[in-house]
Amino acid sequence: MNGKEFKHTSDQDLLLQYHNTRDNYLLGVLLQRYTLLLLGVCMKYLKNEEAAKDAVQQIFLKVIHELQRYPVQYFKSWLYTIARNHCLMQLRKHDVKPVNDIKENIAEEENFLQRELEKEKLLLLLEASLDELNDDQKTCITLFYLEKKSYQQISEQTGFSLLQVKSFIQNGKRNLKLLVEKKLHK
Repeated sequence: MNGKEFKHTSDQDLLLQYHNTRDNYLLGVLLQRYTLLLLGVCMKYLKNEEAAKDAVQQIFLKVIHELQRYPVQYFKSWLYTIARNHCLMQLRKHDVKPVNDIKENIAEEENFLQRELEKEKLLLLLEASLDELNDDQKTCITLFYLEKKSYQQISEQTGFSLLQVKSFIQNGKRNLKLLVEKKLHK
């Protein structure tokens, strides 16, 4: 048997069968479903493949012990909690503080917010600079970049030749860049 006969059996049903029969094979099938999840959780916290593999084995043993003591309603979330707590205990035991992870996450979030603010500022500058382009360049840039129209569609909509459309877009792009750079360095 390799567990395939339980492929369509829910975690809840497997747990119920395990509690009724105490057949460790059923528990093995259930744990096998979540081995990769456990390994991923352990890698996230422990940052070491061998330590993570060891932790998964220890978690399996803890799960066997705990399930004999009381029933579990939501196996996946319960298992995740067991794994997370086990990893945090390992980190505490080795005096590795997950506070560093928290600081890194805060720093990443601050960097993300800073980049988003810079993007917003750049978009505002682009919008203001777009209004300073001549009408033909502004029209072609707006249709091409903002409305995602092709050169052919712009030509048909405006009456400009394809060569004019291409020229207005290239010159408009260059002028837009110069205007934005000038505003950035004020």
